[in-house]
Amino acid sequence: MWIHEHTDWPNFIWDAQLLASKLGDVRHRQGRLLGRMEGLGFELRREARLDMLTSDVVKSSAIEGEILNLQEVRSSIARRLGLEIGGLIPTSRHVDGIVDMMLDATQEFEKPLTKERLFDWHAALFPTGRSGIHKIRVGHWRTPEAGPMQVVSGAMGKEKIHFVAPDAWRLENEMQEFLRWFEKKSDIDPVVKAGIAHLWFVTIHPFEDGNGRIARAIGDMALARADETSDRFYSLSAQIERERKAYYHQLELQQRSDTDITGWLMWFLDCLGRAISRAEISLGNVLLKAELWQKLNQIPVNERMRNVINRMLEDAFTGYINTSKYAKLAKCSNDTALRDIQLLVERGIFLQNAGGGRSTSYRLRAGEINND
Repeated sequence: MWIHEHTDWPNFIWDAQLLASKLGDVRHRQGRLLGRMEGLGFELRREARLDMLTSDVVKSSAIEGEILNLQEVRSSIARRLGLEIGGLIPTSRHVDGIVDMMLDATQEFEKPLTKERLFDWHAALFPTGRSGIHKIRVGHWRTPEAGPMQVVSGAMGKEKIHFVAPDAWRLENEMQEFLRWFEKKSDIDPVVKAGIAHLWFVTIHPFEDGNGRIARAIGDMALARADETSDRFYSLSAQIERERKAYYHQLELQQRSDTDITGWLMWFLDCLGRAISRAEISLGNVLLKAELWQKLNQIPVNERMRNVINRMLEDAFTGYINTSKYAKLAKCSNDTALRDIQLLVERGIFLQNAGGGRSTSYRLRAGEINND
């Protein structure tokens, strides 16, 4: 039996004593992280917020196997929040739609979650009315004509069914009950409520596509209510993407089980705790970047150098820098790139890695800038 086929569905139960220590630790770390962020200046808070929202959007789509352009997502978020940042690029309707949904969930977290709002989110996710090459019903619950909603893997003829969602005729009542519960005041801790909402929505699977992303948006909305702020300084979606295999495994275990969801909530709290830990590391990187630029600005670098250093400080940057890579990023000749690199080495901003010749590369010496 699937979880939604049990007679006590959706009357979830869990062992509060087993969750208590994990929940207490998560709540303590949430408060500590928000406290540290309050101590930052406006510019650093803005940058940390933009980075985390960008990561949330990119990684939530990556969980579903969709790879979004990080710079495009960042530009879309900045425009919608009215942030003035360098390097804005044009954005597609698809990316703007995903960003609109995520920002509405987190920035407008106090507004009630309604059927109409969910329909708007779904329409934003699929602005062309298609999922890939397939036409889907957008802004409405799935219908019986769409066929059974199954989560399947494996080659044709050797498919493995991981989950079968409730029949379409049940959806209106199922979603009415879910939305009533989500907006009802209760004694459930808001963080626990986020975990329940995530599981509950993704189990109902009310849309033809996009259910996972919308479930995570609902979870983020509940977490924003728990934090009592629209500022997002940690990304649960980014952590879920890192633990994607375990995430799907935990969902399948629970959906094949009964309405005792202790196991799912234990995993959810652990995953959230790891997301907050990663955010604390990211905060350290933001502070390090601020310190680096404070020292660099004592003896300013040229615009090419500034752009390359900024790119090297981004999470998406991988590997080291070399002459050809620098030239491509700075849009200059290899000779100019080499002169810039040599100046940055002299300043102690770049350190040369072991090796020479064509394999010569450099790393950023963050936090140890030489201002002599």
